[in-house]
Amino acid sequence: MGLMLRVACSCIALLSSVAGTAADAPRTDWPMAQQNLAGQRYSTLDEITPANVARLQPAWTYHMRPAADAQARLQLSEATPLVIGTSLYLATPYGRIVALDSTTGAEKWTYVIPGDDRASLRGVAYWPGADGAPATIVFGTRGGKLISISAADGTPSPGFGTGGIVDLKTPEVMTTGMDKSYILPSPPIVWKNLVITGAGPGEGPGGLNGGVGPAGDTRAWDLRTGKLVWAFHSVPRAGEVGYDTWKNGSGKDRSGVNVWGYMTIDAERGILYMPFGAPNNDRVGVDRPGNNLFSSSIVAVSADTGKYIWHFQAVHHDIWDMDTQSPPILFDVHRGGRTIPAVATVNKNALMYILDRTTGKPVFGVVERKVPPSDVPGEQASPTQPFPVLPEPLAQNTLRRDNLYKGLPEHQAFCEKLVDDNNMLLAGEPFIPTRYNRYTVSLPGTQGGVNYYGGAYDPKLGLFVTNINNLAQPMRIVRNADGSFSNSGPLAGLVRFWNPATHLPCGPTPWGQLVAVDVNTGKMAWRSTLGVTDSMPAGQQATGRPGLGGAIVTAGGVTFVGATDDRRFRAFETRTGKEVWTYTLPASAEATPITYAGQGGRQMVAIVATGGGLIGAKLESDVLVVFALPGASH
Repeated sequence: MGLMLRVACSCIALLSSVAGTAADAPRTDWPMAQQNLAGQRYSTLDEITPANVARLQPAWTYHMRPAADAQARLQLSEATPLVIGTSLYLATPYGRIVALDSTTGAEKWTYVIPGDDRASLRGVAYWPGADGAPATIVFGTRGGKLISISAADGTPSPGFGTGGIVDLKTPEVMTTGMDKSYILPSPPIVWKNLVITGAGPGEGPGGLNGGVGPAGDTRAWDLRTGKLVWAFHSVPRAGEVGYDTWKNGSGKDRSGVNVWGYMTIDAERGILYMPFGAPNNDRVGVDRPGNNLFSSSIVAVSADTGKYIWHFQAVHHDIWDMDTQSPPILFDVHRGGRTIPAVATVNKNALMYILDRTTGKPVFGVVERKVPPSDVPGEQASPTQPFPVLPEPLAQNTLRRDNLYKGLPEHQAFCEKLVDDNNMLLAGEPFIPTRYNRYTVSLPGTQGGVNYYGGAYDPKLGLFVTNINNLAQPMRIVRNADGSFSNSGPLAGLVRFWNPATHLPCGPTPWGQLVAVDVNTGKMAWRSTLGVTDSMPAGQQATGRPGLGGAIVTAGGVTFVGATDDRRFRAFETRTGKEVWTYTLPASAEATPITYAGQGGRQMVAIVATGGGLIGAKLESDVLVVFALPGASH
């Protein structure tokens, strides 16, 4: 049996076995961004343990920037590599897809994306092939293309679209003009012979009706031909569930409401779980009264047909850009003598909802609680928002004068002056709408809580593990000259609630944490500070740090996470949350690591480190670093 046939057979068996409940059969590869269809990011490898992880050291490093472009500007990458058999597949931010020897890092082949296009920031997907069709690598681009290439040699898949390329910018989604921006921000998900894509139609205001633009529909394509198989309308049309949640016809040509993160699948039941983001404009909803389904919701559909099954909206009428973008993670909850097939969703407001994944009903209860109204003229904020009974908020979610940063006198004084000089309203409770002509500081902000990376799940311990940001955000709504509203001002937008010169936040510490929830009780299992501030005096550096990128867990009892802007890569004991290993990378790792078995079964851990990202860390490198324990292979 040839190598590629063996790989294909192995992965078909692997994919069909992933039901998203407890631990599956042992897996030594990392065949998709979230490791399995259930999104658990759990590896059955156990060579590396809390007892020996301190011996971990770099095995090899790969520079993603081509040697011929060594002087080119560094580019951000949030990519998660894939490993199938002896090959590691990586999307670089320099317009190339590469296949490397997973044990040595030697290049096997390179695919150069046509034109000036670039691959999506977060990586690629893998299809093992079927019915004579070979294994392929499939990925989206920032130019709105879906590309399929041979996993064996990187050549375009001849039967897929035109020369291996499908144009995602079709009239069905580009309803306001083919010239609008449309990308695929994250890797698609592969199900049977389908590749299922989210959407990136752009964000932000734009005229009197700032929400007009391309549709954020989820679509499925045939992996052999590239032909469209089904589409799910993220903004319901007349006669569809949720149409009446857009008052005054405000859903027409509405943009946003898109899956820009990762999707997951219950393979046993054939259910696809889609995490949708906020509508456009995502800070002002004056022109879209109603709850606005399916924005900021998790939606379950048939993976085969796209047919609606159920939904759960985490934020009604989202005017905070909270999204519900992290991958819905599947696991079983053992409670009251019952085994409940569950799915969990978390988002930027750091609330975690654990739902029955067959019905969408909360496992631990959800309460609709009254929240403050908006003072923006014409804004009809939802009078209530859903709060889970359990778990408790994963991140801090109130900001007051008495819990502003306390510590270094000069930074404490800066923060107090920042608030006073700008007459800031500190949000002392969740879901306070951004005020009209006044800065409102919410905690978590749009970069706080849990972002697109989501969490990981250890089926042996029953623990959901994720990193969180306690990072606040100032916002202010103003009226533009044309009469529209927008989030505007020198401290609004992407400016954080911090000192921009030092990147020291003004909210309470820790600014970054790793947390674990016992999914069987809904209770917090532990909280650990994640990150250090090197610029602080000795003895005061354990502040935690914000960042992007997720954690993974292993059968060896180890949690690996980069994410923080302090350039560290860390390992924690999953059971206790104790930090057991730290390595300083060439740059911050704004990506999620992977682990896999190299030659002879040697466990290896890989992470991309470039720096950069929304937290403002400096772009400093272009590397993929792979670690292993010293010594010979098994």
